[in-house]
Amino acid sequence: MKAIILLNGEPFRGEIDTSGAYVYCCDGAYSWANGRVKIDETLGDFDSLNELPDPPPQEVYPSEKNMTDGEIALFRAIEAGAQEIYIYGGGGKREDHFLGNLHLLHAAFLRGIPAYLITNYARIFEGAGKIPLNGYKGRTISLVPFGGDAHMISSKGLKYPLQDLTLRYGSSRGISNLAVSDEAGVTASRGRVLVFVNFPKELA
Repeated sequence: MKAIILLNGEPFRGEIDTSGAYVYCCDGAYSWANGRVKIDETLGDFDSLNELPDPPPQEVYPSEKNMTDGEIALFRAIEAGAQEIYIYGGGGKREDHFLGNLHLLHAAFLRGIPAYLITNYARIFEGAGKIPLNGYKGRTISLVPFGGDAHMISSKGLKYPLQDLTLRYGSSRGISNLAVSDEAGVTASRGRVLVFVNFPKELA
């Protein structure tokens, strides 16, 4: 099962392929997604809308709660058996929510589920071990250590090689590399990284 989660950040301007996917629309995302994207389920506390959306939510959560609407949707998708998760509308607007949305990627990663946060500017995902970066020739790629240092054993297809290099947590060393081949990738012996694959300027 493929799950798509729509969030109330900066509205995603591109096309969203919902074929074969179950789509969760969180609260205020309905204002930009309705009529553009197939919606299977609405959820959240709906404090960002003047009226309840259609389809009506199964449950309206209290605005004072211990999870964001996005986290509720993530775990709803995991419990439903999602094998991959795509999150749209998770960037821009409130930076604290953006940082929290990056942690949604980590929550899925810990459970062995590939998850991608797709903004108007980049595709973001978490990786460890052998991380393929295929099909991104010409794209700027940044590797940001997440939760601690990440030691890179080797890389291929990147302009700036990462050979026996530790990306220190709190350093910007891994920012702005460049894929020079469609068959690129890195291998880490320790730690995790957030991978940012930046879109061409004409798509941003």
